[in-house]
Amino acid sequence: MEAAVFILSLVDCCALIFLAVYFIITLSDLECDYINARACCSKLNRWVVPELVGQALATVLMLVSLHWFVFLLNLPVATWNMYRVWKVPMGNMGVFDPTEIHNRGQLKSHMKESMIKLGFHLLCFFIYLYSMILALIND
Repeated sequence: MEAAVFILSLVDCCALIFLAVYFIITLSDLECDYINARACCSKLNRWVVPELVGQALATVLMLVSLHWFVFLLNLPVATWNMYRVWKVPMGNMGVFDPTEIHNRGQLKSHMKESMIKLGFHLLCFFIYLYSMILALIND
């Protein structure tokens, strides 16, 4: 059972790593003017909720399987994703809004956030991989 939890978490983490890289590439394209702000924000907003669901799945999975350290490691990122989605101002297109993405350094902050998430998901990937191997050896 424990190995299955970490295998599912590992697959989920791979999807979240892919999303973080996708966000970085898309924001980088916007920064270099290869893509316009509306197209960029439309592409990114499409993946905000699946990212939230993926992170929440990993967090709930660790809570249900009583892996407290990994649960507490995932909780701040899941909470931050929920906060971001709930704090979207009325009238905005989503978390990424084309009219505001170039204002007040939002592009840089979104890029920094994506980089931090990529680092976090890579750390979690190796934690899940180590835990999965340990669980398979113990079984």
